[in-house]
Amino acid sequence: MRRSRWVTLAALGLLHVLNASAEEAPDYASETLSGSWGGLREEAYRRGITLEAVLKLDWLRTGGGVQAGQDTASNLDLKLMADLDALYGWGGATAYLHVLDNRGGKPNARLAGSLMGLSNIETTDATAKIFQAWLQTNYFDDRLSVLVGLYPIDSEFSVLDSAGLFLHPSFGASADLALTRGPSIFNTSAFGTRLKWLSADRALYAQGAWLDGIPGDPANPYGTHIRFDKGDGSFWIAEFGYTPEEVDHVSAPVSPQNGGPQEPAAVADEKYETFAKYALGFWRYTSKVDDLVNVDAVGNPLQRRSLGWYALAEKTVYRSSANPAANLSLFARYSATDGDSTEIRSALNLGARFRGLIAGRDDDIAGLGYTRAYLGNKYRQTQQLAGIDTRPAEEAIELTYRLQWSKWLALQPLWQRVRCPGGDASQPDVSFIGMRLEITL
Repeated sequence: MRRSRWVTLAALGLLHVLNASAEEAPDYASETLSGSWGGLREEAYRRGITLEAVLKLDWLRTGGGVQAGQDTASNLDLKLMADLDALYGWGGATAYLHVLDNRGGKPNARLAGSLMGLSNIETTDATAKIFQAWLQTNYFDDRLSVLVGLYPIDSEFSVLDSAGLFLHPSFGASADLALTRGPSIFNTSAFGTRLKWLSADRALYAQGAWLDGIPGDPANPYGTHIRFDKGDGSFWIAEFGYTPEEVDHVSAPVSPQNGGPQEPAAVADEKYETFAKYALGFWRYTSKVDDLVNVDAVGNPLQRRSLGWYALAEKTVYRSSANPAANLSLFARYSATDGDSTEIRSALNLGARFRGLIAGRDDDIAGLGYTRAYLGNKYRQTQQLAGIDTRPAEEAIELTYRLQWSKWLALQPLWQRVRCPGGDASQPDVSFIGMRLEITL
């Protein structure tokens, strides 16, 4: 479906607001830069439509790597979620539209040459596109949900919520999966379906997704494209998890509130956030790709189906008795692929985040993260044949502090150190300093 048609449908949905709900609306006047639009945003929320716009601006500077210099990147998120029960009486149904606009330079590609990247908003091309456009329906007291549409797997699968603080891309989609032939992750998603089941107390869950194997149009990275070309195949992923802190709590699969205004009850709950999640996942492509090294009897690359798995855990391990808003959370994730067709064989993420580290600043968050991408033996063989000496892994460490300057403005200085960027033994380690500016519009 063309982008203009999606925008038209979204506009019609916004205008055709019928039944008001009793929910208390967020305080848009104080929590956003543009305010309440004369009360329009609150009224839309009460009637079942949530609107959000968030702008992120990154600045990164290095004194080494491929070359010394500085660069910038920008990311604009425009989100609309519609409660179709409140709007049209369609019980348990939700529609979601998420448009991305990414601009700026390429700090990693131009300055560092890292396999894993430096900023999670850097893209190869400056473009606007529909990132998510889906319809979800819930059944059996919201314990079963079915979602169909444009859907990125990194919104729900292999997610470490406590790691969302960091700018390094590997704390989102794992580096080994991100470098496969085309997973449905930022900034291009694929069309497909996702099913999710919750136990009666919401602590246990099982979810699976089936999507087109090649998101968008690789030959045309600009704009939104939904194609089902011969040879795309499909991508399958499944995850099983335990979230003890979610007992009797129902949440949407993708919250448009992340980084934006929230209803008062959610604000109060977020102030005393607790992370507790343990999950195991598996994924697989159905179509085959060339093996990096092995060939058949006539010298053609053997064909392989890429597959992998991951395990993760995150836990709030400390809360201050003097100030319950102050807490320390730890996270860990290990993921691996078959190693036959991609640069990275496996990846490790470790980290800690401390909220309320400074007295009187309960909304500030400090974080220290470490990631290691292990290069596959076959990839190292191809590099050796090309005359490039490699190391077993690329490593990165990030130290950052998110300063919540106001309800709608956050400043986040950071320092990153990348060891052996690109796995190339001849490349020196790289240190970056930077700043992220996040504005809720």
